[in-house]
Amino acid sequence: MRINLTIRTMLCLVLSLGAASAAALPVPNGAGSGSEHLLDIRRFTPAILAAVPTSSKNAEANPNELRITGLGGGSAQWTIVVLLTFLTLIPSILICMTPFARLLIVFHFLRQALGLQTTPSNQTLVGLSAIMTFFLMQPIGAEIYANSVVPLQAGNITALDAIARTATPMRQFMSHYVRDKDVALFLEIAKEPRPANISDVSFRVLLPAYILSELKAGFQIGAVLFLPFLVVDMVVASITTSVGMMQLPPVVISTPLKLLLFLMVDGWHLLIGALMRSFN
Repeated sequence: MRINLTIRTMLCLVLSLGAASAAALPVPNGAGSGSEHLLDIRRFTPAILAAVPTSSKNAEANPNELRITGLGGGSAQWTIVVLLTFLTLIPSILICMTPFARLLIVFHFLRQALGLQTTPSNQTLVGLSAIMTFFLMQPIGAEIYANSVVPLQAGNITALDAIARTATPMRQFMSHYVRDKDVALFLEIAKEPRPANISDVSFRVLLPAYILSELKAGFQIGAVLFLPFLVVDMVVASITTSVGMMQLPPVVISTPLKLLLFLMVDGWHLLIGALMRSFN
């Protein structure tokens, strides 16, 4: 559009200067109709300028152009603000409303139980937890997309209606894994009346109760996971002490033994399978 405006401005300047110069030139007596055509160039100026495209709507669409349209018939500016705000909240949503916290806690407990400090790395554990979370939340995401995003893009519902529809499947998911004890705690702190059932609990109470329940579940699984490796540490420590190997740290012997035990029982397969089944 800027290029079209520049072309129009240049044509205006050229035609105006040409018409002014032609008008200032002396007209010979025998010039006849030739000079009249020279001076009449000003009459064709509007027609020439009209031939220049004035809007980018008539121009061919650029296939590499990025266009953001408003959702639900709204303005593109507010759509960008909503999308950027949502992007900043994704980490909190991922931690507080999904099984991500429980999975990550269990994986960190496993690394400590094996006696490994940096293997697997934090990035590997976070990536594994994110993939497992996506696997578990994919049915809920598909339901949210079909009931909220598609009608919003079609303009059939507003953004507030889409948010209300999104809250329903998330509430159902969190209600399955929240403990009544944690819900009662936050109901007492918030001074809210006791609801008839879990579906009547507000998100103000349900969210902290859910993350507290996930933390407790993660620590419970991690503590159970520690027990067999703790037995290996105790056996190795007692043997090295009894034979007088005081200068040899027990961890030098126990770590390879724990890794061998973990690989012999196919520990990753058992652990991931147990975690996935815990969310059925």
